[in-house]
Amino acid sequence: MAEENLNLHPAELARRTLDYYLREGHLPNLADSLPPEYEMRAGVFVSLKKDGQLRGCIGTFEPVRENLAEEIAANAVSAAVRDPRFPPVRREELPELDISVDILGPVEKVEKETELDPEEYGIMVRKGSRTGLLLPDLEGVDTVEQQVDIACRKAGIMPGEKPELYRFKVTRYPEKKGPDLI
Repeated sequence: MAEENLNLHPAELARRTLDYYLREGHLPNLADSLPPEYEMRAGVFVSLKKDGQLRGCIGTFEPVRENLAEEIAANAVSAAVRDPRFPPVRREELPELDISVDILGPVEKVEKETELDPEEYGIMVRKGSRTGLLLPDLEGVDTVEQQVDIACRKAGIMPGEKPELYRFKVTRYPEKKGPDLI
């Protein structure tokens, strides 16, 4: 991918990375000089949907790569080919996918469920070494109780166990689609 391609909307960077990976079989070499918005480090989730249904979603709640561009690229590929819930995405499927990138803000501990809001905050639950995370503003997750229950199930935290609660905000970048885009 050429250096000028890194001045892209995050979802477009994810799409171009996926296209490159599905053609070449490896991640692209991202440019050394990044635009300022891609030099930061943050946790990132990449979600793939096909016909309105989840097709893959993988992310990191803390950054593990050198910069935001590499975090987006790696998680886009992981969502497409490493999400154990789905078969790997095939290159011919790529035009049918809607891609969304969520960049996570700082995680903060909360003491009570009243400090949560499933539309505004994602949550992370933790009990010992078990951790579960759920992004905010998800279809079908309308209450704090639903959000906590789903995150606990993802973590293997049993009903009756009281997890530590954390919240975070995300900046969501859905793909910009329209007649003149993509």
